[in-house]
Amino acid sequence: MDPKDRIDEIISLVETARNVPMSRNCMLDRGEMVGLLEQLRSEIPGELRRAGALLDERDKILDAGQREADRMIAEAEAEHHRLVSRNEVVVSADRESTRMVNEARAEAQRLRDEVDEYVDTTLANFEQFLTRSLASIERGRDKMHALREIGAFQGDDRDHDRDHHLPF
Repeated sequence: MDPKDRIDEIISLVETARNVPMSRNCMLDRGEMVGLLEQLRSEIPGELRRAGALLDERDKILDAGQREADRMIAEAEAEHHRLVSRNEVVVSADRESTRMVNEARAEAQRLRDEVDEYVDTTLANFEQFLTRSLASIERGRDKMHALREIGAFQGDDRDHDRDHHLPF
């Protein structure tokens, strides 16, 4: 029997005992009461041992749970640090890539500007060369036309002189 049930039995026995007249005392069967208390005393150490064992088991379970919780927390913190570190690397890499892209765009624009300047300067020089060449060609053609006209006039005079000096 469970010690609690044994205690309930003793309480019931005391409650149902006959009262001593003019007193708060009651009459109990001493042998029965001593027997019940001895049974209770013999049951209590076993129950206490079981309760102690249960408490020890509970402590072991709590300790194991605490160790597992500590392990899980440590893993979570390590994962958190890893993710934060990875995130910092990603953010840093993102910033660096943005900086590199911006530098590359600026360098490309600078090169485009230099190429445009070079091409414009080269075309301007070529334009000047062509302008001078065209002017020179135009002067040459003008001279040629002038010489042709002068030659034509001199040729006309010779033809005219020949016509007049011919003996007929």
